[in-house]
Amino acid sequence: MCGKSVLITCLILFCSIGGAQENTFVSFDGVPIVYTDEGEGKPVLLIHGFINTRKSWDNTELKKDLLANGYRVIIPDLRGNGESGKPQKDAAYAGNSEIMDLKLLMDHLRITAYLAIGYSRGSILLAKLLTEDKRISKAVLGGMGIDFINPQWDRRIMFANAFNGDVNELTIGAVNYAKSINADLRSLHLQQKYQPVTLKKELKAVKTEVLVVRGDQDLENGNSESLSKAFKNGKFAIVKGDHNKTYKTKGFASVILQFLE
Repeated sequence: MCGKSVLITCLILFCSIGGAQENTFVSFDGVPIVYTDEGEGKPVLLIHGFINTRKSWDNTELKKDLLANGYRVIIPDLRGNGESGKPQKDAAYAGNSEIMDLKLLMDHLRITAYLAIGYSRGSILLAKLLTEDKRISKAVLGGMGIDFINPQWDRRIMFANAFNGDVNELTIGAVNYAKSINADLRSLHLQQKYQPVTLKKELKAVKTEVLVVRGDQDLENGNSESLSKAFKNGKFAIVKGDHNKTYKTKGFASVILQFLE
């Protein structure tokens, strides 16, 4: 049996990690998806960007404010990232596998309605998710313009090629960063190769209220205001920041909290 002092230490340790304890569910094809589930109240799904993990949301003003305002915050590591499984075959990423993971995660948690926020590539996934999951009551697409609706988007193809060995001056920084954090380059290649494409007519059919937010210095992924107008119930906001920092700012958090409430 544990002594009293050891028990107290264990309780303190448990409290220090709080609701951020890691959980895992096995997706449709056997790939384990790791996620955290914190807080109580209305569920909010946060979807991270490219060469990133669920931990990118840690210590952001948005996550802090969501928890402080009584939301339940659910954050997965997308397949191929963080501590989730990293399958190496094309079939594991084809056919919108990442979208299936997200829907099955919410099924696993028995959630019947939720809010969703994506950033960068997470917004691309969320756009497709909006066309397939009617449980989303409001959505926020951050750090993304309209260019991803093009199946032959040159930027997507360029990064897919880069993580398959064809690096140029525009992609070398991303590849070197991925190597520096020991990210799985094969998986990153496949994530870009099979990235979901949502056509403009599909966006127009979405009835959910959608907020598109970008930083005032973030212009790399097409016109964000045009993306907001592609939705029937789209709204648009600009806050201060560049692509890599906007989602961490108080301004980003503030416009989202106002929209959600």
